Amino acid sequence: MSMKKVVRSDGAPAAIGPYSQAISCGNMVFCSGQLGLDPATGLLAGGSASEQVKRCLLNLEAVLSVAGLSMSDVVKTTLYLVDMGEFKEVNESYAAFFEESPPARSTVGVSALPLGAKVEVEAIASRR
Repeated sequence: MSMKKVVRSDGAPAAIGPYSQAISCGNMVFCSGQLGLDPATGLLAGGSASEQVKRCLLNLEAVLSVAGLSMSDVVKTTLYLVDMGEFKEVNESYAAFFEESPPARSTVGVSALPLGAKVEVEAIASRR
């Protein structure tokens, strides 16, 4: 029987609300949306969505690591982007984290994100 387990990493910012960084259930890990917050300072990493998406993905990487997974185990991501005009630059930064067999992905244009962030990324990963 699969049991739900909270996954928490000090290498990623603490949740800013009543939610967990990730939940592991069976062979799946469901990662909450990560903003581009530097876990050491609590500040957004840079002013562009491209800079922030790198930090988002580093944060996800840290959370997945605690669960015993890596970015190559990610099967689905969802990006929330405030300015679709930054789509190309975000893609370039994002691609560096998924060079082989990138996961399925949705990108959703939003009017605003918490703390004035320009991008947020959530992920689902699977143990092999």
